Amino acid sequence: MNRHDELTTMLKTLKLPAIAASFPDLALKAAREGATHEVFLYAVVRAECEQRDQRRIDRLQHQSGLPAEKTFRTLKLALFSPLIQQQVERLRTGQFIAEALNIVAVGKPGAGKSHLLAAIGHELVSQGYRVRWCATASLVQQLLAAKRDLRLPQLLAQLDRCDLLILDDIGYVQHDRDEMEVMFTLLAERYERRSVALTTNLVFSEWIRIFKDPMTTLAAIDRVVHHAVILDLMGMDSYRAMEAGTHTKNGDAHSDAAQGDRRTASTPRTEETTP
Repeated sequence: MNRHDELTTMLKTLKLPAIAASFPDLALKAAREGATHEVFLYAVVRAECEQRDQRRIDRLQHQSGLPAEKTFRTLKLALFSPLIQQQVERLRTGQFIAEALNIVAVGKPGAGKSHLLAAIGHELVSQGYRVRWCATASLVQQLLAAKRDLRLPQLLAQLDRCDLLILDDIGYVQHDRDEMEVMFTLLAERYERRSVALTTNLVFSEWIRIFKDPMTTLAAIDRVVHHAVILDLMGMDSYRAMEAGTHTKNGDAHSDAAQGDRRTASTPRTEETTP
């Protein structure tokens, strides 16, 4: 085995695959540029760190359960009010995570609540935060099953490792007493420690439909809202309808342009004659 092959094998044994893959090209580059040993070492170690960071982000993305298509790239943020745009721009920095702030996106169906929170979630994952996206109804059933199996503390501890827990459509869940209790336990466990983001079609005065008991409802609202950013979309027309309208207008514009091109192409050209 020559030295190149032996070095490659040793690097893989040490679990440094990026250095193993990149050091030949980086060594040639360093030789051409007359770089110092320190500069070369910096380049290969940086390649390893960048690959590890990317693998970690890919792993976090896979574990998050976030809807793949609901990102800032697909979100038409300009359709929202200036206030919402400002709030979202601040939230996407991730600063609220360090402060254990919550997010509540409240609005009518189709207002874009889920897309907003999913886009923020994707942005935070790209920064290395642990995010988990859950349909509220599904998570409640997991919590109930864990409680029945005496595993609720373990599941709560697992969820506690998430920097941000996103609960989608909490307003659609009509809890019975057991469901209400496990949901309240989850919110209480994360209070002032970990961030929770919720989407709901119910204003806070209607949350008694979720938690049934007035005192529990007030306690739940207090734990969610005490340190929270409220994305109020109640006054907004349907985001989905506006987005569809934008696509329609763009499609009409392309169609008109295409028809114009066809008319231009089909118009006979008259050549000037010299008298």
